This record gives sequence, structure tokens and C-alpha cells, in this order.
Amino acid sequence: MVKRLLCGILVISLVFSFAGCKKNTDTLSVDRGEDTAVSVPEKPKYAVNNLTGLEDLSPEKANRRPVAVTINNISIAQPVQTGIGKADIVYETEVEGGITRLVAIFKDTTGIEKIGTVRSARYAFIDLAMGHDAIYVHHGQDSYHAGRHLNDVDRLVVSKNDGGARISNGLSSEHTLYGYGDGMWQSMVSKGFETTTTKTENWQNFVTETVKFENVANKVTVPFSASYKTEMNYDAASGKYIRYFNGTERKDYYTKENLAFKNVFVLNTTIRSYPGCTDGKGHKEVLLNSGDGYYIVNGTYTPIKWSKGSASNSFKFTNVDGTALDVAAGNSWVCISDMNRSKPVFA
Repeated sequence: MVKRLLCGILVISLVFSFAGCKKNTDTLSVDRGEDTAVSVPEKPKYAVNNLTGLEDLSPEKANRRPVAVTINNISIAQPVQTGIGKADIVYETEVEGGITRLVAIFKDTTGIEKIGTVRSARYAFIDLAMGHDAIYVHHGQDSYHAGRHLNDVDRLVVSKNDGGARISNGLSSEHTLYGYGDGMWQSMVSKGFETTTTKTENWQNFVTETVKFENVANKVTVPFSASYKTEMNYDAASGKYIRYFNGTERKDYYTKENLAFKNVFVLNTTIRSYPGCTDGKGHKEVLLNSGDGYYIVNGTYTPIKWSKGSASNSFKFTNVDGTALDVAAGNSWVCISDMNRSKPVFA
């Protein structure tokens, strides 16, 4: 009887002893048949978008080629623009007749319902797309100057059969073409375009800490011409600049959202009629070699230097002394304006 009682106590002691030795871990483990646990790191939920420096991109899209879309910016069509507030970078520059046009760069278009309205290609827009290794989207072109250059870039002529549609918006037909974000991408894939890029370094020297300068810029106005004045007003609550045109706020046609951008750049250059041009269209040549400019962020601004050069090069921004410019992580609006006619005004 005593032996049975002692045996029972021994068994119970061994059970509790082994239970107390069990390891408690929150990590996944691999059973190697021994008392060890090997941690297996979780896959990252988000990757850094190299066009903005923000960690908000699906990891499988980190190496995806961007898409560059030519956007109609004639004043009557601005109220029906859509999708550009979702762009990572928007370039604005002069085309002809004192008007401007936009090139919106997207790392990923597939989650955007509509982008537009889409208009025709210009030579400088192709260079801007190539600088990001982007697939270029347009409808029509300046054949006299841009025609041959279009052979240097993968491009999608968006239409109702290629990722787009003409949608009634109260304007004439040339102002009604929209591209469907996912539809355009699927069309690019079906055409056999290379969809991945090796150009994955950050577009600029993005930083997550607050970037501020001594000069005040609660508002910046860029007078591209007497009738085209782009204005960016700082909204302290969001820390972004809200887009205005000639004093009128522009919003997304479909979502009614503000067009808000973290960074604003003004790049001074030479914009001129093409030397010896005889096509009678008045198309402008936009030089993209190098120059002076301004970086506007968080209600402040600073002078900068910029360079691009070759079509396949992206922009490089530096401080005036040539040192690296810290750029706040976020989306950007870039005005490329004539150094003599379109100097920015700060307030």
C-alpha cells in the first residue's frame, strides 16, 4: 500500500515537472524533435513606395513599373479631372497657347477607378515618363516633334478597346476620355509590356521627420501665363498643399476630394517655341537639363538646384550648395516653368 502511494506521488510529480518545463512563445516554431523553438519572421505587410518614400505599398508591387498618364488641363476640363489626387507625382508644364498639361505618375493604378481626362503626348512628357521607367499613357500626339520619340518608350494609346472609355461629362468629345486604372494595367499586360523595373531606388532623399525652412510659403502661385496660374495653399491640419487654379479650388470630379500634396517643387527652365518650327501649332520645347528652383513643404520653402539631362534620368534635387536635399515622404506636385515668365510668388 505504501509502495503504491509513493509511486502515485512520483508520477504526479513527473507530470507537473514536465508541464513546468514547457516553453511559451508567441513566435512560430519549427519542431526539430528537440526542446528548441526557431523563430520564423513574418512577411512584411507593406513595402516602401519609391516614388513617395511612404511604406504603404503591397510588397508584390514594389518592383512594378510605374504608369505615366497625360492629363488634360485646359481650364474648361479641369473641373472634370479625376484620379490625379491619387498620383504619387504630378508634373505640370506649358504646352501651347499659354495652357498647361499634366503628367501623373502612379506606382500602381489598379486600385483607381478612373484617371483623366486623357490627352495627347508631347516630347517633354515622354522624357518625364522615361525618367521613371514608366509605361506612358496618352491618346494622340504632337506628331511633328513627339512622334519619333514615342518609339523610345512603352506606351498605351488608351481607348474604349484599351482600358478606357469616353464618358459624358457635359463637354465636347475631346474632353471625355478616361482610363480605368485596372483596365489600363491589364491592357499593358496583354500587350506584353515589361511590367517590372530595376529602377527601385527612392526618387528623392525621402525622410520621415518634419522638414521645415526659414522662408514662409503658406501659399505659392506659379503664373505659367497671364491666364494660367497654379496655386497651392497650405493646409496646416493635413500638412499638405491644396490645389487651386486662378483662385478656384479644384476637386476630384467623381470623389469630390481635395487635391492635396505633401511636396511642391517649382523648377525654373527655358520654355520656348521650337527653333525653326514651321508646323504652325505653337508647340513648346521644355528644356530638362538643369537649373534653379524651389522646394515648398510644411508652409515653408527653400531654393534648390535640379538636374535631369538624359531622357532616361530622373530628376535630382539638391540644396544650393550641392548637398543632398531632404524631402518629406509623401506625394509631390512639380511645376516646370519658364525662368523669365513664370517666377513663383510666395505668401
